[in-house]
Amino acid sequence: MFEQVKTEELFGDLSRTIAQPLLSETTYPWEALDGLKDFILKLGLTLPQDEYDKIGEDVWIHKSARVAPSASITGPLIVCSDSEIRHCAFIRGVAIVGRGAVVGNSTELKGTILFDGVQVPHYNYVGDSILGYKSHMGAGSITSNLKSDKSIVFLCMGSERLCTNRKKLGAILGDYVEVGCNSVLNPGVTVGKGTTIYPVSMVRGFVPANSIYKSKDEIVEKK
Repeated sequence: MFEQVKTEELFGDLSRTIAQPLLSETTYPWEALDGLKDFILKLGLTLPQDEYDKIGEDVWIHKSARVAPSASITGPLIVCSDSEIRHCAFIRGVAIVGRGAVVGNSTELKGTILFDGVQVPHYNYVGDSILGYKSHMGAGSITSNLKSDKSIVFLCMGSERLCTNRKKLGAILGDYVEVGCNSVLNPGVTVGKGTTIYPVSMVRGFVPANSIYKSKDEIVEKK
């Protein structure tokens, strides 16, 4: 039942993230979030000094990355090559921004892995999440990472429930996922590769790969 939400199914090529060693040890991708802080701190110390600038104790930024002076950045954090941190972005720690990724105007990021080429460019909140290669969140779309009753997050697929063992869990997006503007991804939402979420959607549970999410009652396969 839960084969579709395993790390190997959601992400086609783990070399598209500097977090490959961490993710390759997981069955389900959210398992990587528990060890993300320690992984960043350890990896940061090994990054080439001629390629990365070290800012403070635990922020490493590639020399080719563009970071706006107005951005607020807190570690532990690794910002990879050719990425862009735009005006008034707010990164508040335990995050990896992949190669060529964009963290945009008024976007808030924490406890998150962005694969290479990910775009969260306008007014997004992305917390305790993993966004696969070249996934994109439209303006105003957010991940909700805590249930109202603050209980453990379960991923539901049909009548089956999978315990994530996490109280805080945002969204897991496979490679090439497109999330429409002003959508809300509820805690633990997992979206398969190549899927498109319609704008102004409220998404729960699992959305299969290569599909179009129009509403909870209308999910169609891409042709």
